[in-house]
Amino acid sequence: MTPDPRGIYTERLAARRAEIAQHERRHRQLGHLQLGVAAGAVALVWMALAQGAFTILWVLIPAAAFALLVVLHEKLLHALERRRRAARYFEKALARLDGNWAGTGEAGERYNDPAHPYALDLDLFGKGSVFELLCTARTRIGEDRLASWLKTPAPPEEVGARNRAVDELRPCLDLREELAIVAEEARSGVDPIGLAQWAEAPASLRKAGFRRSVRLFTVLGIAGFIALWLHLANSAGVAHFTENADALLRDLFLVALLVNGWFLYRHSGDMGIAVSAVEEAAHELGLISEVLVRMEREPFQSPLLSTLRASLDSEGEPPSRRLARLKHLVEYLDSRDNVFVRILEPFVLWTPHLALSVEDWRAHSGPAVRRWLHAAGEMEALCSLASHAYEHPADPFPEFVAKGPWFEAEALGHPLLPEDKVVRNSICIGGALQLFVVSGSNMSGKSTMLRTLGVNAVLAQAGAPIRGQSLRLSPLAVGASIRLTDSLQGGVSRFYAEILRLRQILDQTSGPLPVLFLIDEFLNGTNSHDRRIGAEALVRGLVQRGAIGLITTHDLALAEIAENLGQSACNVHFEDQIENGQIHFDYHMRPGIVQKSNAIELMRQVGLEI
Repeated sequence: MTPDPRGIYTERLAARRAEIAQHERRHRQLGHLQLGVAAGAVALVWMALAQGAFTILWVLIPAAAFALLVVLHEKLLHALERRRRAARYFEKALARLDGNWAGTGEAGERYNDPAHPYALDLDLFGKGSVFELLCTARTRIGEDRLASWLKTPAPPEEVGARNRAVDELRPCLDLREELAIVAEEARSGVDPIGLAQWAEAPASLRKAGFRRSVRLFTVLGIAGFIALWLHLANSAGVAHFTENADALLRDLFLVALLVNGWFLYRHSGDMGIAVSAVEEAAHELGLISEVLVRMEREPFQSPLLSTLRASLDSEGEPPSRRLARLKHLVEYLDSRDNVFVRILEPFVLWTPHLALSVEDWRAHSGPAVRRWLHAAGEMEALCSLASHAYEHPADPFPEFVAKGPWFEAEALGHPLLPEDKVVRNSICIGGALQLFVVSGSNMSGKSTMLRTLGVNAVLAQAGAPIRGQSLRLSPLAVGASIRLTDSLQGGVSRFYAEILRLRQILDQTSGPLPVLFLIDEFLNGTNSHDRRIGAEALVRGLVQRGAIGLITTHDLALAEIAENLGQSACNVHFEDQIENGQIHFDYHMRPGIVQKSNAIELMRQVGLEI
């Protein structure tokens, strides 16, 4: 039975909102109770001191009760924040289904690269982009991984592994909700590159000489501390030593204090760097620890997810145990601020021992940190694709074919368009037919058709389902020239920007994958004579290099290119209908060359006298 995402999301959102209301009531009740206990404590203090009714020790009871209420209140606030995150998760999910998602999620604008062969042209990143539609990741690591999948096509075997993982995660709504909740804390607090570098950096303190010195000076320090106590006991008359023995005890204490103090001072720089680094790293690892722990509890079946789960273990131990040890080490390091630990530091060398323990942790668990980060990012990226697949159950996974280049789609639509507005077209290009010359009037759907093909090719090779009835394709490198502008700062005109992109697309044909080229308004920035000659030469070069693709044009003279290329090319078009002075578009692609233009009618409709 096909699930109803909207109904399930609505039920979940209502449940989370009810839980939020319940927690907020408890929050207010605990706040009032804390005020009451505090007032009672003040009254007890007044009665004990001013009235002498009873001993002041009775105040310990409301003090303990207040401390307990503070702990309970903190737990309640933590649970309340998690319910709010869950509610936001389902609110955004419903917004995606309603088509109101643009501008509400992570736009990923930082991933835009003008030099990328299709990212800007296909609206992969930015407000209302493919990335914003897909991304449910809450960490920078997951966002980076999803963006890399969209920008770099994966080989079919890797796509197949992602498809199977997405299919397994698709019904796991509880898992995706929990991961989104626990990962949100790590959204801006984890630097994956710096964290991996810290974990894999060479140890600076694990030298045999340093470790032996720590052990030796610890023995000396303990001996000096014992000598101090014996000396003080002798001075107090509790113990009895000869004068020479007492002087020896005093000297042993001073030697231990001076030697260990010198040792701490000499290595304070290295130890300070190691300690400050681990405190920051432990904080960042703590932010993603819940994600890792949640992953290690899940019994995955698909090969990719099983491999990710297995990669978490280090020497047979799951990350929960490794991270628990690191957390304890950091807690011990934090105890250095305690006055008693500060007093004992010169004798027991608390900081050097802990610094060595941290270095030992890095030596054993450090190589696993990069795997943990990779697994966390991969899981969030897969969950993003799984959420999209869950919300669009009719969208199939693509089928890859060995022969190529090939692109065959049935009822293909653009995923950024709402279901009730998207118009679907079928297309088959490959084999003997390598080029479609698309003509048509303004706003008839030519550019949208190019983006539809390009975006679905990107989704297919990223591991996501496509928006269509079916898609069979070979591995393809996408090259697009759709959204190019001039650059005043760079001194580049639109025409020059276009020919640079065309040069890039031609260079792609020398790569390992056949090219799917999508070129809008071919050479529109030059005169008709030069456009005609240049366009035919460039298209012929792309076809001869084994590329397939579409070009659009308003210039009907370019439609002759298809005739000159014979069976390698054909003309198709989009058209409009004018009824009662109004222009109507059906956005369906038809064979042949368009026979009319709507430019004059459009100018008249905006009030220009033509």
